[in-house]
Amino acid sequence: MTRVRSRWSRPRPGGSASAPPDAGPPTAQVTPAELEDCLRACATHSGKLVGSLDSRRVALAEQLRQLLALWAAQPQPAPAPTTASSLIRRGAKTATGGGIGNELLDALIAVGNKALDCGYDDELGLTLLITDTILTERKNSRAGWRLRGRLLEAMGLPVAAVEAYERYLDLTKEDGFGVRARVEGIRTAQERRAELLAVLGRDVPAAASFSERPPTDVWAEGLQAHSDGDWDGARTRLVGALLGMDRDDAPEQDFQEALSQYLDLATGTHVRPTPELIEAIALFAEQRRNRMRGPLRDPLFGGLQWISLGEFRNRIAGKSICLIANSGKVGESSMGAEIDAYDLVVRFNSYKIDPAHTGRRTDIHATIHKHGFNWDKHVDTRLVFGGVSGDWKYSLRNRLVPGAQTYLGDESLRWPVRNIGRLGAEAWPGIPTSGFNMLWLLDFLDVSPTLDLIGFDFYESGAYRIAEAMKMPITSVHEYTSEKAWVMERAQNVSGMRISLR
Repeated sequence: MTRVRSRWSRPRPGGSASAPPDAGPPTAQVTPAELEDCLRACATHSGKLVGSLDSRRVALAEQLRQLLALWAAQPQPAPAPTTASSLIRRGAKTATGGGIGNELLDALIAVGNKALDCGYDDELGLTLLITDTILTERKNSRAGWRLRGRLLEAMGLPVAAVEAYERYLDLTKEDGFGVRARVEGIRTAQERRAELLAVLGRDVPAAASFSERPPTDVWAEGLQAHSDGDWDGARTRLVGALLGMDRDDAPEQDFQEALSQYLDLATGTHVRPTPELIEAIALFAEQRRNRMRGPLRDPLFGGLQWISLGEFRNRIAGKSICLIANSGKVGESSMGAEIDAYDLVVRFNSYKIDPAHTGRRTDIHATIHKHGFNWDKHVDTRLVFGGVSGDWKYSLRNRLVPGAQTYLGDESLRWPVRNIGRLGAEAWPGIPTSGFNMLWLLDFLDVSPTLDLIGFDFYESGAYRIAEAMKMPITSVHEYTSEKAWVMERAQNVSGMRISLR
């Protein structure tokens, strides 16, 4: 007998953090929340994390510390008299937004992301309160709506998640995080789920009579019938429980767990599978695949060609190369014509084009796999970097745009500094940037007569990126100081904005 674990009766996360207990499951609809209440909740939650050995909660605790330190350092306004007119003004401020500055907004989003990574009910509740607060103050916050979508998806509410994701997509021009593909995957999975339930209903028509009763009770009866050797009675009740869960909008993870267990029981019996059961299993696999990876219309991605380390070397041999930084200096360089005169122009991640300053061409786009900025811009060669092979493959599958590149680096080019150079964490503690991975690779291959860096001041002049990416912080996980030292040790000439390594 298969032991079945049920979580249906667990409290839905987040209910007590930002809404009354009887408010039902969260939706894309925002529950108004005050900034001060949210920050107090963050301070309280920070105290609960003291001594935690969970690395995810340790990371959250550090992010909370930074948020609270930022809040404490901000000047506090003098209390205003409580009059009818002041209450009206406060209400207007809440309705129109503006109570959260950009720095505090970024810190709240960072806390929400770390809390979401934890995945526990308490942290999901905190993230719900944070998104309520952000979207109360800034109803058109792109980062707020994307976080809300991710939260609702994690809470097993795919329909509400799609609504939140669509609000995000309505507000952005550059879908660098692959949200559109995510929405399509969720929708396709929901369609397959509906088809699967219809198939089970046809296979076990008597199950409809059990679908109006509490699913947990019916499920328990089904397990007992299975234990007693009565498979016909068991499957009638188990399918009835699944139909009841669908009717009650049970959290998606709970429904998927129960569905998986039913199919496990059905295929584990010695009864010959029906055509409907075989079809249901195929639909189960397809909806799970779409939920995890999204649909894939063009498996060949427009006929792109994979290139290995050796093939990439042959393509750049003998050619002059310039690498263009995403720095503030580049945006006012007036070097566009000089940049376009090189044989090959390399740009990074969320690069921005302003022909007079940056040049027009991009021959090689080097990018981290974690976001999809500029992946729709056509280039001859795209090199996607990533430290974990599985995550890298997942990103390629979901973010590559068919026809947007002729050549794509294969796994031999996935993580040059670590995999080709064998520079582990002891030799190079920081996570190498896309720029450093690319630069190290070109220096290692050593087949270019000219290798120039333009605008590389390692973000001393700030970032120069497409608008959608400007909200992203300059992360501290990279060793910019070490990368700068590596570059200057190898520099043959430094002239203005140009650093020449060859």
